[in-house]
Amino acid sequence: MDRLRADLESLGNVMVAFSGGVDSAFLAHVAHETLGPDRARSVTAVSPSLAAVEGLEAAALAEEWGLRWTTVDTDEMDSAAYRANDANRCFHCKVALMDAVGPIADAEGSTVLLGVTLDDLGDHRPGQQAAAERGARFPLLDAGFTKAEVREQSRLLGLRTWDKPAGPCLASRVPYGTAVSVSVLSTVERAEAGLRRLGFDELRVRHYGDTARIEVPVHRLEEVVEQRSEVVAAVFAAGYRYATLDLSGLRSGNLNDGLRSDP
Repeated sequence: MDRLRADLESLGNVMVAFSGGVDSAFLAHVAHETLGPDRARSVTAVSPSLAAVEGLEAAALAEEWGLRWTTVDTDEMDSAAYRANDANRCFHCKVALMDAVGPIADAEGSTVLLGVTLDDLGDHRPGQQAAAERGARFPLLDAGFTKAEVREQSRLLGLRTWDKPAGPCLASRVPYGTAVSVSVLSTVERAEAGLRRLGFDELRVRHYGDTARIEVPVHRLEEVVEQRSEVVAAVFAAGYRYATLDLSGLRSGNLNDGLRSDP
């Protein structure tokens, strides 16, 4: 924490890319407490890949913590390379983010900060390269934070986000090679919203055409089966024709498995 605060002080003015997730929320809160609203600003990028519930959560946290906060529209969906959804989709997404927030940061003399941690180095994250190439900094990474340590420090600070389930962008539910569209993202969002109403707050709905592959933690698999009728109805109402349950359970980032050379 001392290293993080010292790094923030050395940067002077900062702009935190604030999705409302555990890592970015922690970074936004610490930046605000360390530098004050005059030198710390938080910005939430709004696009079809941001679930509405996440946007509402970011707004609620900003008000609760008194952040200097705003939203900015990003246009990654206008990029054919992003829509093609190859292994570098996140690169194109972060280019769109930096294109949107960069001019605002430049006008204020601020450095754009992203909530990257040590755990993120072990996965396929081309977006980090795109952000770094455009001048973004990763103070949680520089200070040596793991995701577990971010959660623990959030708990100690009394932040209600400390145990929030991970909520990556909706495009992460779409297998590489399957085109990303507003329609696809909306279908995924509706299906996940329906399942959350059934009490499954930690989940993913992976999109395979007219088939939804549902992922929940292993200890909740039986509950999905027990509520089979309601689960199927929620998925069908979103627009899918088939509902499947991944018996391996929820594995964040598992669509990256095919990109790794290890078996």
